[in-house]
Amino acid sequence: MDSGRSAAEEVLDFRAKQRRKRAALEKELPERRRGLGAPATVPSQARALFGSKKTVGVLIAEGDSWFDYPMQDVLRLLEDDYLFDVESVAHKGDCVEDMAHSKGQFEEFARRLEKLLRDDKVPRAILLSGGGNDIAGDEFAILLNHATSTLPTINEDIARGVIDVRLKEAYVSILSGLTVIAKSYLGRPIPIVTHGYDYPVPDGRGFLGGWWTLPGPWLKPGFQKKGHDDLAKNTVVIGQLIDRFNTMLAAVSALPQFTHVHYLDLRGTLKRDGTYKKYWANELHPNATGFDLVTQKFANVINQL
Repeated sequence: MDSGRSAAEEVLDFRAKQRRKRAALEKELPERRRGLGAPATVPSQARALFGSKKTVGVLIAEGDSWFDYPMQDVLRLLEDDYLFDVESVAHKGDCVEDMAHSKGQFEEFARRLEKLLRDDKVPRAILLSGGGNDIAGDEFAILLNHATSTLPTINEDIARGVIDVRLKEAYVSILSGLTVIAKSYLGRPIPIVTHGYDYPVPDGRGFLGGWWTLPGPWLKPGFQKKGHDDLAKNTVVIGQLIDRFNTMLAAVSALPQFTHVHYLDLRGTLKRDGTYKKYWANELHPNATGFDLVTQKFANVINQL
């Protein structure tokens, strides 16, 4: 918690210097604009094309590929289907450790929040997504014991260290940092929505198949490296890890200092039976149908805040 608070305070000092510089430039703005003519206006036909300014509220998001996926993701659907305006600093591939311990992430969040507040827009919520990239991919195999050993499939010591220690600390840190920044600007925290992931199937599918330089697969190679070739059994193991991650995140979100944090449990939203390909685009990401179902749950939580 101290590391997140310290990083946020350092970012706030930096942003204060940037705001002072901006204020000085604003004083010069009328003179700088002389001779430039009237500001451009949006043509009426464009206004008709883009619709009105009506919105159900503003959101600000930090996260990974569930918030930054080609063509369709949670944030796009919150805007297009639920009429939220979303400011996002999410980026596919981001790890929650990087979000928590990179001052650049906090600085970008603070800058986006300042932009909203200058326009008199107070976010209804902060959306936070992360953790999948910290576990899946090249590092995934380390969570498993070899199939020919006498040990359980999941290496308990490493799983505890990664999920219950490392990721827990990262989430506490980033939640603390986001809270400090919001309190500094508004005098109160902004509600934060965290979420765990649903149960994927480690079938070896990556993005658009995962061939050549395309991302993925992220799970099956780790199982194969440790000699686990039974898809049904591997799916159970992934379910156990997902449960463990959700348990950790729910506990962090329920800490006394995080009364403004709301944990969203997405388990069971998407199928993992014989019809799972109707909901999952690949090992880690929903398809259009799946994202529709997931986003509906986000909208429901936000509307209840």
